Amino acid sequence: MTDANPPPESESRPPTETVTVSQVADLCAEIETNVADVIVGHDDAIEHVVTAMLARGHVLLEDVPGVGKTMLARSIATSVDCPFSRVQFTPDLLPADVTGVNVFNQKTREFEFQSGPIFANVVLGDEINRAPPKTQSALLEAMEEQQVTVDGDTRELPDPFTVIATQNTTEPNRTYDLPFAELDRFMKKLELGYPNPEEEAELLGRTVGHHPIDSLEPVTDRETLVAARETVANVRVETPVREYATRLVGDTREHAHIGVSPRGTIALLRAAQARAVVNGREYVLPDDVQTEAPVVLPHRIKTAGRDRDGATLVEDALERVPVE
Repeated sequence: MTDANPPPESESRPPTETVTVSQVADLCAEIETNVADVIVGHDDAIEHVVTAMLARGHVLLEDVPGVGKTMLARSIATSVDCPFSRVQFTPDLLPADVTGVNVFNQKTREFEFQSGPIFANVVLGDEINRAPPKTQSALLEAMEEQQVTVDGDTRELPDPFTVIATQNTTEPNRTYDLPFAELDRFMKKLELGYPNPEEEAELLGRTVGHHPIDSLEPVTDRETLVAARETVANVRVETPVREYATRLVGDTREHAHIGVSPRGTIALLRAAQARAVVNGREYVLPDDVQTEAPVVLPHRIKTAGRDRDGATLVEDALERVPVE
């Protein structure tokens, strides 16, 4: 089941404006405040999703049903006024249902490409692990290279392009494990958790009648988001910070069956760039790396035993590896 509203191809590469670091920081705050009108009690998760978008990354939301994963993705997309599509992953979903397919036009006697829901700025992959690995693999090229190849023809995806996927954790017998190569393409993996009693009472007060998502308004547009991403990409990452990040991921490789890949190191520093901008800086500090490491690195690690998971290994690395 899919729902797409892709932007016209001519509009997929808007001209880039100049946006200052302080303007991007203010923009992040506006988006987070806007989304918080819908999502109660998950301010950290909201900020992580916003910074991932600014850092040209994708997000995996893993938790039990009903805690707001899908609503968070919808709220983010609405707040930035970007073309949004939703793919409901099911066992019978085919790769072509995601990427699109060539269809023969009887009038022109030619094949025409009908784009799939992947051709949107924000793509929600709902319960992504309900689809078999073959269908999940349709996302690999899109998430890494921002393009898709169908019948030998390669087509660029719109800019910006962000996948926000949700994962069901309660029915292991009815779901598939995500391929490790796909996990590695998600910049961040987040868990929302249950709200506390006060937060849940506030949530009920907002949603028992009309849901606030129905009246949510955008606070920025696609062109501004593209410009903001360019500002984040230009944030300075000096040699000592790069070396610190390298030592962190190196530590995971020494203590795990599979440690963090170079793609993971790149994701960590890009996330740190976005974190620096949120804090109003044009340069990355080790503190930015340390803040992002717990959500960027653990899902890229495979441990040999069950006594330690990726999150514990990253915590240990942050304690062991000195900042020099």
